[in-house]
Amino acid sequence: MSDKHLSTQFDAELSGISTRVLEMGGLVESQVAQAVQALISFSSEMASTVLTQEQDVNTMEVEIDRDLSSIIARRQPTARDLRLLIAISKTIANLERVGDEAARIARTVQRLINAGVPSRLQLPMSDLAYEAELAIALLRKALDAFARLDVEQALDVLKQDDQIDKEFDGLMRKLITYMMEDPRTISTSIDLVFVAKAIERVGDHAKNLAEVIIYVVKGMDVRHNSPEAVETMVR
Repeated sequence: MSDKHLSTQFDAELSGISTRVLEMGGLVESQVAQAVQALISFSSEMASTVLTQEQDVNTMEVEIDRDLSSIIARRQPTARDLRLLIAISKTIANLERVGDEAARIARTVQRLINAGVPSRLQLPMSDLAYEAELAIALLRKALDAFARLDVEQALDVLKQDDQIDKEFDGLMRKLITYMMEDPRTISTSIDLVFVAKAIERVGDHAKNLAEVIIYVVKGMDVRHNSPEAVETMVR
């Protein structure tokens, strides 16, 4: 078999795996959106759908990881291709954790409904929804950057993560105020603190994906650096 034919087969395998990673990303993005909508609408049915999808995400992670191991063993990839395979492994691990955060929100919704918490209780649900919109948009941008191996877009993700952190801090202040003003909201507010933290972690995982993209393209490990420092490193 010719080297060219082997190379074509290898490229096809890489393309196939990358496509499945994006499918997994689309699924976890949908999970987060549905989990937050389940909270806003107090929908037990929607929360159950999110939890059902969690197993699909876990299965996809295991299958992609297995195929990555097979490719590495059979193809003995060169440096850049090996970086891509390592990056894919890190990417699916982060996506699986995003799915875990969505499932955590869904379980919180079910707990609130089962506890008989009234949906009319005054709490900053719209703020939670806005934080979720930011996190989902950031995850979508990170996945798009992965599809294109676009360093500029990855840098944008790193810069925008701070916006989610600020929204999270603002939510914490509001929830503390609600608890101080109305003790009836304490238990639910504590649950919502964990929901807000889960959403904030979605943003963190999007940031991790952006760092992985830079690693693939530039061969640089930029973790634990500020966005400004990363931008200087990759220029």
